Amino acid sequence: MLKSYLLLGVAGGALLASSAALADVAADQVETVVVLGEGQTRQVQTITAADLAAYVPGSSPFKAIANLPGVNFQSADSFGAYEWSMRLTVRGFSQNQLGFTLDGVPLGNMTYGNDNGLHITRAISSENLGRVELAQGTGSLGTASSSNLGGAIEFTSKAPDDDFGVYTAATGGSYDTAHAFVRLETGDVGTGGKGYISYGLQYSNKWKGDGLQRQQIIGGKFVQPIGSQLTATVYANYSTRRENDYQDLYPQLIDKFGYDFDNQPNNWPLAVAMGNADQKGKPAPAPYMTYYDSYYNAAGLRDDFLADLNVSWSILDNLTLSTTAYAHNNKGEGVWFTPDQATPNGSLGPNGKPIAVGAPLSVRTTEYNLNRYGFTSNLDWTIEDHQIEAGVWYENNLFHHARRYYGLPLAGSDRPSLQFMTNPFLTRWEYRFNTTTLVFHLQDSWHVTDAFRLDFGFKTQQVNVSAHGYPNTGAITGVIKSSSDFLPQVGANYRIDDENEVFADFAQNQSAFIGDGAVGLFAAGKPNARAKYQAAFNIVKDKVKPETSTTFEGGYRLHLDNLQASIAAYYVKFHNRLLAEQVAPGVAGLPATLTNVGSVTNKGVELAANWQFADSWSLFGSYSYNRSTYDEDTYNGLGVLAAHVKGMTVVNSPDNLFKATLGYDDGSVFGGIDLSYTGERFVTYTNDLSVPDVTTVDVNLGYRFADDTFLDGLEAQLNLTNLFGTRYISTIGTNGYVDSDPTGSESSQTLLAAAPTEVFFTLKKKF
Repeated sequence: MLKSYLLLGVAGGALLASSAALADVAADQVETVVVLGEGQTRQVQTITAADLAAYVPGSSPFKAIANLPGVNFQSADSFGAYEWSMRLTVRGFSQNQLGFTLDGVPLGNMTYGNDNGLHITRAISSENLGRVELAQGTGSLGTASSSNLGGAIEFTSKAPDDDFGVYTAATGGSYDTAHAFVRLETGDVGTGGKGYISYGLQYSNKWKGDGLQRQQIIGGKFVQPIGSQLTATVYANYSTRRENDYQDLYPQLIDKFGYDFDNQPNNWPLAVAMGNADQKGKPAPAPYMTYYDSYYNAAGLRDDFLADLNVSWSILDNLTLSTTAYAHNNKGEGVWFTPDQATPNGSLGPNGKPIAVGAPLSVRTTEYNLNRYGFTSNLDWTIEDHQIEAGVWYENNLFHHARRYYGLPLAGSDRPSLQFMTNPFLTRWEYRFNTTTLVFHLQDSWHVTDAFRLDFGFKTQQVNVSAHGYPNTGAITGVIKSSSDFLPQVGANYRIDDENEVFADFAQNQSAFIGDGAVGLFAAGKPNARAKYQAAFNIVKDKVKPETSTTFEGGYRLHLDNLQASIAAYYVKFHNRLLAEQVAPGVAGLPATLTNVGSVTNKGVELAANWQFADSWSLFGSYSYNRSTYDEDTYNGLGVLAAHVKGMTVVNSPDNLFKATLGYDDGSVFGGIDLSYTGERFVTYTNDLSVPDVTTVDVNLGYRFADDTFLDGLEAQLNLTNLFGTRYISTIGTNGYVDSDPTGSESSQTLLAAAPTEVFFTLKKKF
């Protein structure tokens, strides 16, 4: 832990160097941390900056969202930031069926494949987040997303401070963790404008095996009034992320080697032995059961630049136009040292020189180059009891996607896993995708009486994906469209009195097809099988339909001085579920491709309460019962039964979730205990393999100094994650799901183990 302590000491010295602390530190922290959607016509909760600050700096905001009802979030690291392992479901809908925005800018479906956006941990530093709003059932009509079947998460960056100052934070802890962050606040620069710029560094060793997880992120925001009617806001963020992967596991592998088993980048002879066995069709070397039991190494590399400009114009006292233009560039690689492909002699190494004798393995990459730009524009008009909103979202997404292989010499790996690869010897498939999105929405929020509010409106969606597959690769060519001229949403809120209200809403949504060479309709094969993949695509392209959902929900909220509470019930029908299935007789030799295989029913109840039961003490709790089941058995394109799943529970969709947080904050001493219970989760569609329920506990404890010495304004915080060291499977579905696997064999190598107990110490200070 020497590196983390050195960094902590340097940053800590900077923290203590000034006695001119800002006096509002404590005031920022004592606010209510969860707001239960007062006055909303939908199920909505908001997480504030105070709740986000309780977690270890650098943590994903999903860690805080996970306390809200209906949310199942899992990750293999303590920060919740390791992207290969992050899985989020809300009311049974998976991450790629939700919508995500930052300051209204679309983040895409936020999956690892990175085909239409980026993850929130790369879009903004955790310290720069102001609040997070979750709508479990239906996002607002103005949410810029083409994938939100089951709700939306809207992130908002913090506003710049009014006064000049510097905020600093430093964290050190388990597995050489080091996190440093500094933000310079300009205050008023003399024009009425104010802004900030920040730098963050995150570094840690993996908690098992050998490898690193590191990120650097630079961000800034500036707000400038222009006259009395215009305000311009500029936001920009640059991130570089490098992370070595953990070993994907399956139950038999865990039984044999335990939860701490991992890939082995320091064992080149084993990698060669695995490759030789794979290439020659022989059994994996003992004691391993398959060639993939232990990878030599794997990694994820991401570079992102995101920027936007918002102009808000108060045209009249009752008429406002807000327009945001944005651009996003991403370069990424998913890296895997694979025994499936040997390195040919003469292949070029990273130095450009031929490899005399190639190893029986190589480096396989999935490569991303994403350039997207677009705008959102909303016009709000208040006239008497009506607030009318009309808006448009347009995006042009240019996505270059490829699968390549890079050579390794038999003498040993000379390719660092955390550097972008050069000089490939084989391109398996390569695409150029162009996706255009056009969404229009119109809504009226009508205050029928002082107590009764009615929201009603609709949106349209036009998404066109054009795929150009490069010659001599396994990529195919074609166009697929997702279109809907009317997706309605209606909601009502009735305020019974100052303390009680009820709400109900109805919505229909559609998730558009995506352009991606690794998954979906354009999933590619080998160059010599290109014609077969093209034929399979041609069969389904005019038959397959986008996934859609119909949502009904209603509930009750209580608002007292010291107690907020809510209960909501919902019923959701999810239509046109997409699954890869065979579409032609076996003699045709065509591969499986996505087809519509039926519907899913989600229904459940959510309870939440936030109770300030004594001075400085609070208790937040949530309980969710969700029942997500497949409505029909799965049949392939030939009408043949593929899997008996009717009535089975949807994979990675626990029936029961319970969260509780006991908090204390008297302005000086603060802390909290987080308890999380996650019910049984199924790994196969037929529910013959599952991971058991689990309960975990996290703790944080801190102190804010407030006196006349140089310590004034200093904040110290201790975090302990997974307090009791519970060993369990955190993430499921890293490599997808299979129909059946009752023995937990290698076909279910799609699991990741949770991190053990970790300890982190943080110092924060404003100057």
